[in-house]
Amino acid sequence: MALKVYDTLRARKEEFEPVSPGKVGIYFCGMTVQDRPHIGHMLAFVAGDMIRRHLRFKGYEVTYVQNFTDIDDKIIAKANEEGVDYRVIAERNMKEYFRYAEELNILKADVYPLATQHIAEIVSLIGALVEKGFAYDAGGDVYFRVRAFPQYGRLSKRNVDELQSGARIEVGERKEDPLDFTLWKGAKEGEPAWASPWGPGRPGWHIECSAMSMKYLGTTIDMHGGGQDLIFPHHENEIAQSEAATGKPYIRYWMHNGLLNLRGEKMSKSTGHFFAIEDINREFTGEVIRFYLLSTHFRSGTEFSRERLKEAEAGLERIRNACVYVDERLTALGAASPRPKTDEAGKLAGLIEDVKRDFVEAMDDDFNSAEAIGHVFRLVREINRIRAEGDEGPAQLAETFERLREALGIFDSVLGLFRGGLPKAGLEIPTEVAGLVADRERARKEKRWADADTLRKKIAALGFVVEDRPAGPFVKPAK
Repeated sequence: MALKVYDTLRARKEEFEPVSPGKVGIYFCGMTVQDRPHIGHMLAFVAGDMIRRHLRFKGYEVTYVQNFTDIDDKIIAKANEEGVDYRVIAERNMKEYFRYAEELNILKADVYPLATQHIAEIVSLIGALVEKGFAYDAGGDVYFRVRAFPQYGRLSKRNVDELQSGARIEVGERKEDPLDFTLWKGAKEGEPAWASPWGPGRPGWHIECSAMSMKYLGTTIDMHGGGQDLIFPHHENEIAQSEAATGKPYIRYWMHNGLLNLRGEKMSKSTGHFFAIEDINREFTGEVIRFYLLSTHFRSGTEFSRERLKEAEAGLERIRNACVYVDERLTALGAASPRPKTDEAGKLAGLIEDVKRDFVEAMDDDFNSAEAIGHVFRLVREINRIRAEGDEGPAQLAETFERLREALGIFDSVLGLFRGGLPKAGLEIPTEVAGLVADRERARKEKRWADADTLRKKIAALGFVVEDRPAGPFVKPAK
């Protein structure tokens, strides 16, 4: 089965054809770092990570770029509120992102471009738009002429006349048309500013993504990801300014993840209606959170609930226990006398191949991780059946368990289920680590969260990771 990808612009699934054979460039809209990351953010980044992992499994060479917006009105307002430089706010929240991205087993991007480090590219792109008549200087502010780009609205399925009725010019703006959007903001007193041909100022939000994505991935990019809330105006504006500047198609496949809702409303920092990933990670491990987010197709919206997280915790535990059992049996069978093959062992080999094929086909169908996980559980149920038969069952062959481990390894590599690779049996925990784990468990029970975090870091420094499970803490070696 060929890989099919749903493209928001064409509103249908299309067979995937990269710009360059064997290579894929992906740009994913990252955080605006005025505050801590919340679980709605992490839904997008887990989805992007899953997409990248599957493309690599398929043999593609993937370049993955994820930006940070490190300067905007909200960051400046937060810095003024705290009486610090804007960089303090940005760096603090980027550090938080990386901490929890690691907890959720999100692979690092190839590039994390910052808006403030690409002013030259942004100014150059704006200059090209001004020169071609798509943008204009209005007293230090630079705006994009929306009506000069006839295709505006294709992505969001809106037309200019409909947009006109809701548009207005704010106080202080010098737009030619209410629909025009900002490319460059002239500096206000006391705000961070950079030099430009139109005077000191800073980039508008939309232009940074066009400038940075095209710098690292070229004028036509394979995939662009982000939340559905970014379709309009952010991604619509990206298309307009990028294609107006280059005269070439900007993105081959627009991939938008659904939104995580809380009591029927989208999680949003602007309304204060969200759960910080830090708070949820105190109750559930990063692996459980990731598994929960992957248990729904990434394009589908889902309601956040602790009940579903608990279900995900139990489901992931079933997969973990299956992995441990397979490892235990391989160790035991490795020292045993060879056994003759049986008909049941042959049937099991066929089932393993069927499940592997079905798993890959689900992922090839627009990265359907929810369906793929269903196929993983088909194999987990079979492993549990073998386990129930006992060590002398007809399927107890080393070859059988090698096949099972290979399949489980594929599932883990694509979905990123376990931070340290497939769980193994018989781990011996050093006395010092065991003592720190016990101290941390006491701190957690007494709700001394800062002490618990400090102890977790000490455990990590000794090469181990502690996970909080219903039955108590579970310790495993770090990667």
